Amino acid sequence: MTPLPAALALLASAAVLLASAPPPATRPEVFAPRAMAATSHPLATQVALDILRAGGSAVDAAIAANAALGLMEPTGCGVGGDLFAIVWDPKTGKLHGYNGSGRAPAAATLEAMRAAVRASADRPDLYLSTTPPEARAEQIPAFGALPVTVPGCVDGWFALHERFGRLPMDRVLRPAIDYAQSGFPLTEVIADAWARSALRFSTFPNFAAAFTLDGRAPAKGELWRNPHLARTLSAIAQGGRDAFYTGPIADAIAGTVRAQGGLLAPEDLARHRGEWVEPVSANYRGYDVWELPPSGQGIAALQILNILERYDLKSMGFGSADYVHLFVEAKKLAFEDRARFYADPAFAKAPVATLISKDYAAKRAALIDMTRAARAVEPGAIPAGADTIYLTVADESGMMVSLIQSNFRGMGSGVVPADAQGQPLGFMLQNRGEQFALVDGHPNVIAPGKRPFHTIIPAFITKDGAPWMSFGVMGGPMQPQGHAQIVVNLIDFGMNLQQAGDAPRIHHDGSTEPQGQVRPTDDGGVLNLEPGFTPAVREELTRRGHRLVPADRAVFGGYQAIRRDPKTGVYTGASESRKDGHAAGY
Repeated sequence: MTPLPAALALLASAAVLLASAPPPATRPEVFAPRAMAATSHPLATQVALDILRAGGSAVDAAIAANAALGLMEPTGCGVGGDLFAIVWDPKTGKLHGYNGSGRAPAAATLEAMRAAVRASADRPDLYLSTTPPEARAEQIPAFGALPVTVPGCVDGWFALHERFGRLPMDRVLRPAIDYAQSGFPLTEVIADAWARSALRFSTFPNFAAAFTLDGRAPAKGELWRNPHLARTLSAIAQGGRDAFYTGPIADAIAGTVRAQGGLLAPEDLARHRGEWVEPVSANYRGYDVWELPPSGQGIAALQILNILERYDLKSMGFGSADYVHLFVEAKKLAFEDRARFYADPAFAKAPVATLISKDYAAKRAALIDMTRAARAVEPGAIPAGADTIYLTVADESGMMVSLIQSNFRGMGSGVVPADAQGQPLGFMLQNRGEQFALVDGHPNVIAPGKRPFHTIIPAFITKDGAPWMSFGVMGGPMQPQGHAQIVVNLIDFGMNLQQAGDAPRIHHDGSTEPQGQVRPTDDGGVLNLEPGFTPAVREELTRRGHRLVPADRAVFGGYQAIRRDPKTGVYTGASESRKDGHAAGY
């Protein structure tokens, strides 16, 4: 018979192992031999598969799904927003990155924006409820016409299509146009976000005509049509990208923004072009994790992973106090660099190679105290010398697309373009310009033609030079935190593709933001943990100095992923259990 003390010790040990064991997945992974799509809406996933079955490439299918999501999930994306993508091209065996973000208007000088911001400071409806009244005259508002930058989504579609598309663009956009004309039933999570947006934007011009039914948001299960967006998409399908960036649509966009006090002009739209960029990577325990360089925040995920790689996370266990503490401290260090260095490289070149190097990670990791949460951290010393939808599609040829697209804060700025007859165009413009700083000398200070710091980031993983996984986690500053957690869940904790997304997430808030605070925050920020972390872990984290605060599920982001078996070519798909979508293939 086992003595009582020894039995109690065994029970305690088993309890620790159980607490740190990976949680079960909410549903099985999806497998398919030829093609796979994973999006945040079931109908958008089906649109992607229909395009693939019709002979379209993974890029064609991704564009079609994105267009459908702009209709079906306008609370997260649309043609009024920006786009980033990473594409694995099986013909060349290379990854290609596209930065489809728009730029500030030519009239948006620092002096002009400061004057416009001061004139808007008495409009509390243009600011977040958390913005103190005294701060309104010092930062670009979250809503209204001032934060509107050139929308880069449509240009991104055509750039991707020109290089990797197979079907004509009118065929690719046809499913979204058909759904916009005939209607579709609203899903639950989107209906909830739509209702909140309707409350916020109820007094904004054109919103009710474009996005409500007799002044109210459409409800779950209710049929929604958007003939205004159908007309816009039809014009794009027939006239190409120029139908959006020049002519009546561009005039309507610029005219609406100007009428509401913004700075955007038709010439700003006409001169817009996104750019192909080289993805950058860091190796994590034998896997190359790829992100896009600034102006986005993707390299923050690589910085976090480089720090975490120096520790034995597997022995710590998923959900342990040591792991959560270490993750949060690594995030704090990466995000101070994010606030200090990430900006449009045409205006302020970030030291990317240094920031994602192993030597730099070692120096930053040395600052972590495993017994105590840091209240304030500084950016690294670098010698002189980044609400949303995410989708991924893979086709029979082996092409894989990681695509993310957003209007920024939920539906965006609240500015709904309308034509000369007062008819809305069926979409809302983004508010990315809120991310600019109004601080002289800051890397992210606003300037004419400059791209703001961007939060939306696609990701990709290769193994031994072959594609392994296309994935993303949407949700503002949660995105690099989510990317790092997905990688750790898969590689360190041995979770499957669905488990890795379903597992309870860590979200830290309170790091210095890229809008230009001179000093970092000094209170350590707040830690949000999803249900699933044990009371004992929460108590230990509090003892170490973390301030745990409950949070709405929306802050923890949304995930989609596709993995490819390098031997068989079989695809595995997974989709976010916190949202409405799913993964499917054939």
